[in-house]
Amino acid sequence: MKSRIYMYLFFFSLLLLLFMYVNQSTIFDRQVATIEVFEEKNNTLKDSIAQLNQALSEATYFDLLTNDAARTYFEQLGMEPEQVANQVKERIYEYNLQKGGNPLVPFGKMNGEWRVNRVKFLNHRWLIADCSDGRAWGEIWIEYFFDQNADLDLTTRAQVLYP
Repeated sequence: MKSRIYMYLFFFSLLLLLFMYVNQSTIFDRQVATIEVFEEKNNTLKDSIAQLNQALSEATYFDLLTNDAARTYFEQLGMEPEQVANQVKERIYEYNLQKGGNPLVPFGKMNGEWRVNRVKFLNHRWLIADCSDGRAWGEIWIEYFFDQNADLDLTTRAQVLYP
């Protein structure tokens, strides 16, 4: 009788172990599959980030704040590029407040007064500005320069008017 009980216990234990093994292997396989999916997504995201970093690098190549030569130019003059950018922007935006529109915008009065909306610095001497009179849009290329007295000179060099 005792031997039968032991035999039943043995088979029961064997079935329990078999059930646990199958269950754990199924869970393990699902986890491996999930990890593989996440690794694939991770690799895709890493590729996307690398592409975005490359695009950002290309987009900021011509920029006062990321152009080492332009930064060095101002640092040698004892000026901080960030402060220069803010000073130039403020001056351009102050011109927007003048009656008759911004004098840096060379387009004649069409639908209203021309205003500079956005400024993009290219280097230590040039910038591009987006401008509008409310209906027409254009862009202007402005040269900026600080003389020996640190006075700012702004000169419009070229313009484009969009129909």
